[in-house]
Amino acid sequence: MDKGTVSKALKNGAIWGFIVLELIFFSIAGEFMAITDQAFMDIDNMLLLLKQSAPIGIIAMGMTIVMVNGNIDLSVGATFAIAAIVLLDSMTWPIFAGLGDWVIPVSCLLALASGVFFGAINGLIVWKTGVDAFIVTLGSMLGFRGIVFMFNGENPTSHLNWTLVDFAEAEFLGLATASWVLLLVTLAIWFLMARTVHGRNAYAIGNNREAAVNAGIRVGPHMMINFMIIGFLAALSAVVFYAESGSVNPNDGMLYELWVITAVVLGGTKITGGAGNVIGTFGGVLAIQLLRKGLGHIGADTSTVNLVIGLILIAVLFLDRQLNVKGKEELKV
Repeated sequence: MDKGTVSKALKNGAIWGFIVLELIFFSIAGEFMAITDQAFMDIDNMLLLLKQSAPIGIIAMGMTIVMVNGNIDLSVGATFAIAAIVLLDSMTWPIFAGLGDWVIPVSCLLALASGVFFGAINGLIVWKTGVDAFIVTLGSMLGFRGIVFMFNGENPTSHLNWTLVDFAEAEFLGLATASWVLLLVTLAIWFLMARTVHGRNAYAIGNNREAAVNAGIRVGPHMMINFMIIGFLAALSAVVFYAESGSVNPNDGMLYELWVITAVVLGGTKITGGAGNVIGTFGGVLAIQLLRKGLGHIGADTSTVNLVIGLILIAVLFLDRQLNVKGKEELKV
Protein backbone atom coordinates (compact mmCIF):
# COMPACT_ATOMS: atom_id res chain seq x y z
CA MET A 1 0.00 0.00 0.00
CA ASP A 2 1.57 3.32 -1.10
CA LYS A 3 1.80 6.48 0.98
CA GLY A 4 -1.06 8.20 -0.92
CA THR A 5 -3.43 5.30 -0.27
CA VAL A 6 -2.54 5.26 3.43
CA SER A 7 -3.00 9.04 3.67
CA LYS A 8 -6.40 8.83 1.97
CA ALA A 9 -7.51 5.99 4.24
CA LEU A 10 -6.48 7.93 7.35
CA LYS A 11 -8.28 11.05 6.13
CA ASN A 12 -11.48 9.13 5.36
CA GLY A 13 -11.35 7.36 8.71
CA ALA A 14 -10.71 10.51 10.76
CA ILE A 15 -14.39 11.33 11.20
CA TRP A 16 -15.14 7.86 12.59
CA GLY A 17 -12.22 8.18 15.00
CA PHE A 18 -13.68 11.53 16.11
CA ILE A 19 -17.05 9.84 16.74
CA VAL A 20 -15.36 7.18 18.92
CA LEU A 21 -13.61 9.92 20.91
CA GLU A 22 -16.94 11.70 21.40
CA LEU A 23 -18.56 8.52 22.70
CA ILE A 24 -15.72 7.92 25.14
CA PHE A 25 -15.51 11.54 26.33
CA PHE A 26 -19.22 12.11 26.92
CA SER A 27 -19.69 8.72 28.56
CA ILE A 28 -16.88 9.42 31.04
CA ALA A 29 -17.85 13.09 31.51
CA GLY A 30 -21.48 12.19 32.21
CA GLU A 31 -20.49 9.71 34.89
CA PHE A 32 -17.84 12.00 36.40
CA MET A 33 -20.17 15.00 36.62
CA ALA A 34 -22.99 12.77 37.91
CA ILE A 35 -25.60 14.90 36.10
CA THR A 36 -27.73 11.94 35.10
CA ASP A 37 -27.88 8.24 35.85
CA GLN A 38 -28.94 7.45 32.28
CA ALA A 39 -26.34 5.84 30.02
CA PHE A 40 -25.10 8.20 27.34
CA MET A 41 -25.41 5.74 24.45
CA ASP A 42 -27.33 2.48 24.56
CA ILE A 43 -29.01 0.86 21.56
CA ASP A 44 -32.24 2.85 21.98
CA ASN A 45 -30.33 6.12 22.18
CA MET A 46 -28.31 5.19 19.09
CA LEU A 47 -31.47 4.52 17.09
CA LEU A 48 -32.92 7.80 18.35
CA LEU A 49 -29.70 9.58 17.37
CA LEU A 50 -30.05 8.28 13.80
CA LYS A 51 -33.66 9.48 13.64
CA GLN A 52 -32.74 12.90 15.05
CA SER A 53 -29.91 13.15 12.50
CA ALA A 54 -32.32 12.83 9.57
CA PRO A 55 -33.38 16.51 9.09
CA ILE A 56 -29.79 17.79 8.96
CA GLY A 57 -28.45 14.66 7.31
CA ILE A 58 -30.82 14.68 4.34
CA ILE A 59 -29.87 18.27 3.52
CA ALA A 60 -26.17 17.54 4.09
CA MET A 61 -26.19 14.96 1.31
CA GLY A 62 -27.28 17.64 -1.15
CA MET A 63 -24.78 20.11 0.29
CA THR A 64 -22.02 17.59 -0.39
CA ILE A 65 -22.72 17.67 -4.13
CA VAL A 66 -22.94 21.47 -4.17
CA MET A 67 -19.68 21.88 -2.23
CA VAL A 68 -17.81 19.27 -4.28
CA ASN A 69 -18.95 21.39 -7.22
CA GLY A 70 -17.13 24.37 -5.67
CA ASN A 71 -20.31 26.16 -4.54
CA ILE A 72 -22.29 26.54 -1.32
CA ASP A 73 -25.96 27.07 -0.39
CA LEU A 74 -26.78 29.24 2.61
CA SER A 75 -30.52 29.25 1.92
CA VAL A 76 -31.27 25.65 2.91
CA GLY A 77 -32.79 26.57 6.28
CA ALA A 78 -35.21 29.05 4.72
CA THR A 79 -36.11 26.59 1.94
CA PHE A 80 -36.76 24.00 4.64
CA ALA A 81 -39.20 26.37 6.38
CA ILE A 82 -41.00 27.31 3.15
CA ALA A 83 -41.49 23.65 2.19
CA ALA A 84 -42.86 22.90 5.66
CA ILE A 85 -45.41 25.71 5.34
CA VAL A 86 -46.45 24.51 1.88
CA LEU A 87 -46.83 20.96 3.20
CA LEU A 88 -49.00 21.82 6.21
CA ASP A 89 -50.99 24.71 4.76
CA SER A 90 -51.87 23.03 1.45
CA MET A 91 -53.65 20.25 3.35
CA THR A 92 -56.26 22.83 4.38
CA TRP A 93 -56.79 24.43 0.96
CA PRO A 94 -60.46 24.30 -0.13
CA ILE A 95 -59.46 23.03 -3.58
CA PHE A 96 -58.29 19.77 -1.95
CA ALA A 97 -61.27 19.42 0.41
CA GLY A 98 -62.68 16.34 -1.30
CA LEU A 99 -59.44 14.37 -1.51
CA GLY A 100 -59.48 12.89 1.98
CA ASP A 101 -56.13 11.28 2.79
CA TRP A 102 -55.11 11.61 -0.87
CA VAL A 103 -54.27 15.19 0.06
CA ILE A 104 -51.12 13.81 1.75
CA PRO A 105 -49.21 12.84 -1.44
CA VAL A 106 -50.49 15.98 -3.18
CA SER A 107 -49.22 18.23 -0.38
CA CYS A 108 -45.93 16.33 -0.21
CA LEU A 109 -45.41 16.80 -3.96
CA LEU A 110 -46.20 20.52 -3.68
CA ALA A 111 -43.67 20.87 -0.84
CA LEU A 112 -40.99 19.01 -2.81
CA ALA A 113 -41.76 21.08 -5.91
CA SER A 114 -41.32 24.27 -3.89
CA GLY A 115 -37.86 23.11 -2.83
CA VAL A 116 -36.89 22.34 -6.43
CA PHE A 117 -38.26 25.72 -7.55
CA PHE A 118 -36.26 27.75 -5.03
CA GLY A 119 -33.16 25.65 -5.70
CA ALA A 120 -33.59 26.36 -9.42
CA ILE A 121 -33.74 30.10 -8.70
CA ASN A 122 -30.39 29.90 -6.89
CA GLY A 123 -28.83 27.79 -9.63
CA LEU A 124 -30.12 29.97 -12.45
CA ILE A 125 -28.77 33.17 -10.85
CA VAL A 126 -25.36 31.59 -10.18
CA TRP A 127 -25.26 30.25 -13.76
CA LYS A 128 -26.44 33.32 -15.65
CA THR A 129 -24.80 36.08 -13.60
CA GLY A 130 -21.53 34.42 -12.63
CA VAL A 131 -21.91 35.82 -9.12
CA ASP A 132 -20.36 33.64 -6.42
CA ALA A 133 -22.83 31.16 -4.92
CA PHE A 134 -22.02 32.39 -1.41
CA ILE A 135 -23.32 35.87 -2.26
CA VAL A 136 -26.32 34.59 -4.23
CA THR A 137 -27.50 32.20 -1.54
CA LEU A 138 -26.82 34.69 1.24
CA GLY A 139 -29.27 37.00 -0.50
CA SER A 140 -31.77 34.22 -1.14
CA MET A 141 -31.49 33.11 2.49
CA LEU A 142 -32.75 36.54 3.55
CA GLY A 143 -35.32 36.70 0.75
CA PHE A 144 -36.73 33.22 1.33
CA ARG A 145 -36.92 33.83 5.07
CA GLY A 146 -38.83 37.01 4.28
CA ILE A 147 -41.36 34.93 2.33
CA VAL A 148 -41.80 32.71 5.39
CA PHE A 149 -42.63 35.70 7.59
CA MET A 150 -44.86 37.26 4.93
CA PHE A 151 -46.99 34.14 4.83
CA ASN A 152 -48.15 34.01 8.45
CA GLY A 153 -46.28 36.75 10.31
CA GLU A 154 -44.90 35.61 13.64
CA ASN A 155 -47.56 32.90 13.99
CA PRO A 156 -46.92 29.17 13.45
CA THR A 157 -48.52 27.26 10.62
CA SER A 158 -50.13 24.11 11.99
CA HIS A 159 -52.03 21.10 10.69
CA LEU A 160 -51.83 17.62 12.19
CA ASN A 161 -52.86 14.81 9.86
CA TRP A 162 -52.94 11.61 11.92
CA THR A 163 -52.50 9.34 8.90
CA LEU A 164 -49.31 11.19 8.08
CA VAL A 165 -48.24 11.08 11.74
CA ASP A 166 -48.76 7.31 11.84
CA PHE A 167 -46.58 6.93 8.74
CA ALA A 168 -43.87 9.19 10.19
CA GLU A 169 -43.84 7.29 13.50
CA ALA A 170 -43.89 3.84 11.90
CA GLU A 171 -40.88 1.56 12.31
CA PHE A 172 -39.49 -1.12 10.03
CA LEU A 173 -36.74 -3.47 11.20
CA GLY A 174 -36.35 -1.27 14.27
CA LEU A 175 -35.69 1.92 12.31
CA ALA A 176 -38.06 4.89 12.14
CA THR A 177 -39.32 6.27 8.83
CA ALA A 178 -36.99 9.30 9.10
CA SER A 179 -33.99 7.00 9.57
CA TRP A 180 -34.89 4.99 6.46
CA VAL A 181 -35.28 8.16 4.41
CA LEU A 182 -31.83 9.35 5.53
CA LEU A 183 -30.23 6.00 4.66
CA LEU A 184 -31.94 5.81 1.26
CA VAL A 185 -30.97 9.40 0.40
CA THR A 186 -27.38 8.67 1.42
CA LEU A 187 -27.33 5.59 -0.83
CA ALA A 188 -28.88 7.48 -3.75
CA ILE A 189 -26.44 10.41 -3.54
CA TRP A 190 -23.51 8.03 -3.10
CA PHE A 191 -24.55 6.25 -6.31
CA LEU A 192 -25.00 9.59 -8.11
CA MET A 193 -21.52 10.80 -7.15
CA ALA A 194 -19.61 7.54 -7.44
CA ARG A 195 -21.25 5.77 -10.36
CA THR A 196 -22.59 8.39 -12.79
CA VAL A 197 -21.20 10.88 -15.28
CA HIS A 198 -22.94 13.68 -13.38
CA GLY A 199 -21.02 12.77 -10.25
CA ARG A 200 -17.68 12.61 -12.05
CA ASN A 201 -18.40 15.98 -13.62
CA ALA A 202 -19.08 17.46 -10.17
CA TYR A 203 -15.54 16.59 -9.08
CA ALA A 204 -14.07 17.82 -12.37
CA ILE A 205 -15.83 21.19 -12.09
CA GLY A 206 -14.83 21.56 -8.44
CA ASN A 207 -11.19 20.81 -9.23
CA ASN A 208 -10.86 23.16 -12.20
CA ARG A 209 -13.91 24.90 -13.65
CA GLU A 210 -12.06 26.31 -16.65
CA ALA A 211 -10.64 22.92 -17.58
CA ALA A 212 -14.13 21.41 -17.21
CA VAL A 213 -15.51 23.98 -19.68
CA ASN A 214 -12.67 23.20 -22.11
CA ALA A 215 -13.48 19.48 -21.75
CA GLY A 216 -17.01 20.15 -22.98
CA ILE A 217 -18.85 19.91 -19.67
CA ARG A 218 -21.90 22.19 -19.55
CA VAL A 219 -20.95 23.75 -16.23
CA GLY A 220 -23.90 26.13 -15.84
CA PRO A 221 -26.71 23.59 -16.31
CA HIS A 222 -24.77 21.08 -14.20
CA MET A 223 -24.55 23.48 -11.26
CA MET A 224 -28.21 24.42 -11.62
CA ILE A 225 -29.20 20.76 -11.36
CA ASN A 226 -27.19 20.43 -8.17
CA PHE A 227 -28.92 23.44 -6.64
CA MET A 228 -32.25 21.86 -7.58
CA ILE A 229 -31.15 18.63 -5.89
CA ILE A 230 -30.30 20.39 -2.64
CA GLY A 231 -33.56 22.34 -2.81
CA PHE A 232 -35.43 19.05 -3.25
CA LEU A 233 -33.60 17.49 -0.30
CA ALA A 234 -34.21 20.52 1.94
CA ALA A 235 -37.92 20.13 1.15
CA LEU A 236 -37.78 16.36 1.69
CA SER A 237 -36.18 16.99 5.07
CA ALA A 238 -39.10 19.30 5.94
CA VAL A 239 -41.65 16.69 4.83
CA VAL A 240 -39.99 14.04 7.00
CA PHE A 241 -39.76 16.28 10.05
CA TYR A 242 -43.14 18.04 9.93
CA ALA A 243 -45.09 14.93 9.02
CA GLU A 244 -44.69 14.06 12.69
CA SER A 245 -44.65 17.45 14.41
CA GLY A 246 -47.45 19.15 12.42
CA SER A 247 -46.45 22.72 13.28
CA VAL A 248 -43.83 25.04 11.77
CA ASN A 249 -42.66 28.32 13.28
CA PRO A 250 -41.31 31.07 11.00
CA ASN A 251 -37.86 30.78 12.63
CA ASP A 252 -37.61 27.03 12.06
CA GLY A 253 -34.58 25.98 10.05
CA MET A 254 -32.40 28.86 11.25
CA LEU A 255 -28.75 27.81 11.73
CA TYR A 256 -29.38 24.67 9.67
CA GLU A 257 -26.88 25.98 7.14
CA LEU A 258 -24.26 26.19 9.93
CA TRP A 259 -24.87 22.63 11.09
CA VAL A 260 -25.05 21.23 7.56
CA ILE A 261 -21.87 22.93 6.34
CA THR A 262 -20.02 21.91 9.52
CA ALA A 263 -21.09 18.29 9.06
CA VAL A 264 -20.05 18.25 5.39
CA VAL A 265 -16.65 19.83 6.02
CA LEU A 266 -16.08 17.66 9.09
CA GLY A 267 -16.76 14.67 6.84
CA GLY A 268 -13.86 15.60 4.58
CA THR A 269 -15.38 17.70 1.80
CA LYS A 270 -13.15 20.58 0.74
CA ILE A 271 -14.76 24.00 1.02
CA THR A 272 -13.05 24.93 -2.26
CA GLY A 273 -14.52 21.94 -4.09
CA GLY A 274 -13.16 18.94 -5.93
CA ALA A 275 -13.04 16.47 -3.04
CA GLY A 276 -15.52 14.85 -0.69
CA ASN A 277 -17.88 11.91 -0.34
CA VAL A 278 -21.28 11.22 1.19
CA ILE A 279 -20.01 8.47 3.51
CA GLY A 280 -17.77 11.03 5.18
CA THR A 281 -20.69 13.45 5.28
CA PHE A 282 -22.85 10.78 6.93
CA GLY A 283 -20.17 10.45 9.60
CA GLY A 284 -20.02 14.23 9.95
CA VAL A 285 -23.79 14.38 10.49
CA LEU A 286 -23.61 11.72 13.20
CA ALA A 287 -20.66 13.51 14.81
CA ILE A 288 -22.54 16.83 14.96
CA GLN A 289 -25.70 15.22 16.33
CA LEU A 290 -23.63 13.25 18.85
CA LEU A 291 -21.89 16.46 19.90
CA ARG A 292 -25.24 18.23 20.43
CA LYS A 293 -26.59 15.28 22.36
CA GLY A 294 -23.39 14.87 24.38
CA LEU A 295 -23.21 18.52 25.39
CA GLY A 296 -26.83 18.32 26.46
CA HIS A 297 -26.01 15.15 28.41
CA ILE A 298 -23.45 17.02 30.51
CA GLY A 299 -25.73 20.02 31.06
CA ALA A 300 -24.65 22.51 28.35
CA ASP A 301 -27.28 24.95 27.08
CA THR A 302 -28.17 25.72 23.45
CA SER A 303 -25.87 28.74 23.19
CA THR A 304 -22.91 26.63 24.31
CA VAL A 305 -23.76 23.97 21.72
CA ASN A 306 -23.85 26.57 18.93
CA LEU A 307 -20.57 28.10 20.16
CA VAL A 308 -18.80 24.74 20.13
CA ILE A 309 -20.12 23.82 16.67
CA GLY A 310 -19.05 27.22 15.34
CA LEU A 311 -15.55 26.81 16.78
CA ILE A 312 -15.28 23.33 15.29
CA LEU A 313 -16.26 24.69 11.87
CA ILE A 314 -13.57 27.40 12.09
CA ALA A 315 -10.94 24.87 13.21
CA VAL A 316 -11.79 22.39 10.44
CA LEU A 317 -11.78 25.10 7.77
CA PHE A 318 -8.41 26.36 9.01
CA LEU A 319 -6.91 22.87 8.91
CA ASP A 320 -8.44 22.23 5.48
CA ARG A 321 -6.86 25.42 4.16
CA GLN A 322 -3.48 24.66 5.69
CA LEU A 323 -3.43 21.12 4.35
CA ASN A 324 -4.35 22.20 0.84
CA VAL A 325 -2.28 25.34 0.26
CA LYS A 326 -0.80 24.97 -3.20
CA GLY A 327 2.90 25.13 -3.52
CA LYS A 328 3.53 24.38 0.16
CA GLU A 329 5.60 21.34 0.91
CA GLU A 330 4.97 21.31 4.63
CA LEU A 331 2.26 22.43 6.98
CA LYS A 332 2.86 25.84 8.53
CA VAL A 333 0.95 26.61 11.73
